[in-house]
Amino acid sequence: MKNFSKIFFGIALLAGWTLSAQQTPAGPQSETISITGATLHIGNGEVIENGTVVFSDGKITAIGSDVAASGRVIEADGKHVYPGFIAPAKSLGLIEINAVRATDDQDEIGAMIPHIRSLIAYNAESQVVESMRPNGILLGQTTPQGGTISGTSSIVQFDAWNWEDAAVKTDDGIHLHWPRSFRRGRWWLGEPRGLRFNKDYTKETADVLDFVRNSKAYGAGENAPINPAFAAMQGLFDGSKTLYIYANTEREIIDGVGALKEAGIAKIVLVGGYQAKEVAAFLKEENIPVLVQEPHALPAMDDDNYDYTYQLPKDLVDAGLLVGLQNEGMSNFQTRNLPFYAGHVAGMGLDREEALKLITGNTAKILGIDDNYGTLETGKSATLFISAGDALDMRTNQLSHAFIDGREISLETHQTELWQRYSNKYSGE
Repeated sequence: MKNFSKIFFGIALLAGWTLSAQQTPAGPQSETISITGATLHIGNGEVIENGTVVFSDGKITAIGSDVAASGRVIEADGKHVYPGFIAPAKSLGLIEINAVRATDDQDEIGAMIPHIRSLIAYNAESQVVESMRPNGILLGQTTPQGGTISGTSSIVQFDAWNWEDAAVKTDDGIHLHWPRSFRRGRWWLGEPRGLRFNKDYTKETADVLDFVRNSKAYGAGENAPINPAFAAMQGLFDGSKTLYIYANTEREIIDGVGALKEAGIAKIVLVGGYQAKEVAAFLKEENIPVLVQEPHALPAMDDDNYDYTYQLPKDLVDAGLLVGLQNEGMSNFQTRNLPFYAGHVAGMGLDREEALKLITGNTAKILGIDDNYGTLETGKSATLFISAGDALDMRTNQLSHAFIDGREISLETHQTELWQRYSNKYSGE
């Protein structure tokens, strides 16, 4: 009876969640639109005061302080215009409710599964994805989780009918969770609590490198039996795909990047990088960008400064690295706080426009979509939004308009519906 109740509750919860579907995707841009009088934050460190941006057919056609408006004019005096924020390396659209297994497509069985493509499981009607948009997050890298090599990610925009419509860059990268050199004791196996050296580290890294080398040999061979996993890895050796390596300690970072480059991987991005500043010179020499974990976390080591994670993104930028922000380890719904993580970094001393780059121009470069997204420039996609104030400040991040490829999208979500429903009740009216 108890099991039946749990099943019934899960089905009811899922049904209630899905009854309120995502807002209807916007149609193609049908007229020229001009936004005037706003402060334009370009996303590359530049700011244009009292500027105008004009876009047509989904592309920015003119931008500047002396640009003539045309078509439909949106007066934005005193407001701010930003490029759409980008959320990298998250399983957005792959999991809806953690407690309901039927909504969880973020991982598959197996350790080395690069051929698992996240894109075909992407749920374009996800309410979690929908909740990103009112904070200005309009693009994301939908990424599988679990295993050692989790699978292949794709980059999507957050206003679509289905995964085909959502796709911005298909099968852009493969995600590798490098073995941990230290791990916490598994008390359920009788191991002491606390961090301890992983005695299987050497074997686990050897297994990863054997798989990478075998994949490369597979690509160089002829008439080999079809191996989907090895076939999916081939883009890593010709540079058409990027390898995202999740590693945190100095040893893991140096071991992983060094061995993978030696094995023939052309493009590598470090994700996490808790101790990246200790090996910043190495990363700079190897030209490795970093998607650093969000700064709203406690220090992982007892002897680290209390503000270690708060300061880390700034330290890496100051070291000359290409840095983006990613909220590793946090639930998907908390990704909507991405702009406030950037604001937090600005509060630690990084120039505010440099902090903005962590979720716009820099991330677009790291993901390889900077030819069309990440900055407000003529010829690029009109993926942008208008905010009443500073979009990196949760008090003033209040969007009035948002556009993806020139299409004006809805900013209504399940959360805004609840706010409207209960605001009068608690305001005393």
